[in-house]
Amino acid sequence: MDHPDLHYESAVEVRYSDLDTFGHVNNAVYATLCEEARVDYFRDVFDLGVHDISFVVARMELDYRKAIPDVGDVTIAVGITGFGRTSFTMGYELRYGDDVVATAETVQVAVDEAGEPIEVPTEWRDQVAAARTRADDA
Repeated sequence: MDHPDLHYESAVEVRYSDLDTFGHVNNAVYATLCEEARVDYFRDVFDLGVHDISFVVARMELDYRKAIPDVGDVTIAVGITGFGRTSFTMGYELRYGDDVVATAETVQVAVDEAGEPIEVPTEWRDQVAAARTRADDA
């Protein structure tokens, strides 16, 4: 991975239903690919299942570079690139074959059961540092 903060990789399958009338992946699907990689990241780095995750996506920025021309696997490099008190930023690099097809960034806000912002768990910083070290050693 070229970006040191993108220390985790997930392979997400593009399905036939993800294609648009032009025969390539619909632009809205790119956000879903990032979501799938984000869920995988939380499962593998923080050992959290989808029902254990308590944050909301407050912002998403996505830069398209190239169309994904067909079904198959998209490899997504992902990682937490910054922490705030109640929020954290994640970066993404989506690759189809050897091509970077998009980059993205999301900002998530940690919330309680009522949807109110809470502090990001302090242990996440250590877990992210450990995941970066594992990626560097690989």
